[in-house]
Amino acid sequence: MTPLVVKFGGELLEDPARLKAVVVAMARVARQGHKLVIVHGAGKEIDAALKAAGIEKRQVDGLRITDDETLDVVVAVLGAVNARLVAALAAAGVAAVGLTGADGECGLADQAPPHRAVDGRLVDLGRVGIPNDQAGTRVVRTAVENEYVPVIACIGIGNDGRLFNVNADTFAGHLAARLNAKRLVIAGSTAGVLDETGSTVPVIDTQTLDRLISGGTATAGMIAKLRACEQAIARGVGDVVIVDGRDRAALEGAVMGASPPNATRIVAAAAWHTAPAAMPTGER
Repeated sequence: MTPLVVKFGGELLEDPARLKAVVVAMARVARQGHKLVIVHGAGKEIDAALKAAGIEKRQVDGLRITDDETLDVVVAVLGAVNARLVAALAAAGVAAVGLTGADGECGLADQAPPHRAVDGRLVDLGRVGIPNDQAGTRVVRTAVENEYVPVIACIGIGNDGRLFNVNADTFAGHLAARLNAKRLVIAGSTAGVLDETGSTVPVIDTQTLDRLISGGTATAGMIAKLRACEQAIARGVGDVVIVDGRDRAALEGAVMGASPPNATRIVAAAAWHTAPAAMPTGER
């Protein structure tokens, strides 16, 4: 059975009540026989740890600029969040196993080239990785085949053993494609992609995504997410659903194949023939 890939934003994992809701939802899904692979970030906790260490946070288009000091903090925080999530899943009866992209080279990555920002600037991202198409899937597939739920922190590894910070949405999208997943669910604290009235847009095709990004309509925090969705679909993932992970019913529905009302389903342009009702503006 092809696994479902679910990406959780760190904001869902730092608060005990939100973490519990996420874990309860995943336990219900797992009990119904769905094969799961979980990828997670830890954005806000990384920000807090950087501040405590006196290290400046720097970002461009939703991507974290990562020097060596920042990378050390990223790796430490992601490791702690990973252990917390695995422990919570275990307590809920889910056989979870914690991994990073370094395990089995499932997160094999190359150093990102200078990033051309939406505003035209060329920015050196430092120790940021972009997924390599030779990334391994054996360790992930072996875990799934043996009834485990892999929980993967978005740390990349280069061919020379260097670690990289990889955007969690990008990591999840690439892994979903490598696993031939039919659906990628991206769960955060927003009800999908919103139109100019603040309402959730139910369906967007990849052509609309490109207009959102290139036209400057999407917020900075949404750009990396939309690019990850676009690339996942281009590489064969059936569809991507961006859902509010704080809504347990919506999260469960999205993972089990539904299209919840407060979520946005993203599809290939050829797969959707209905014109969108309104142009989305970004995330709430």
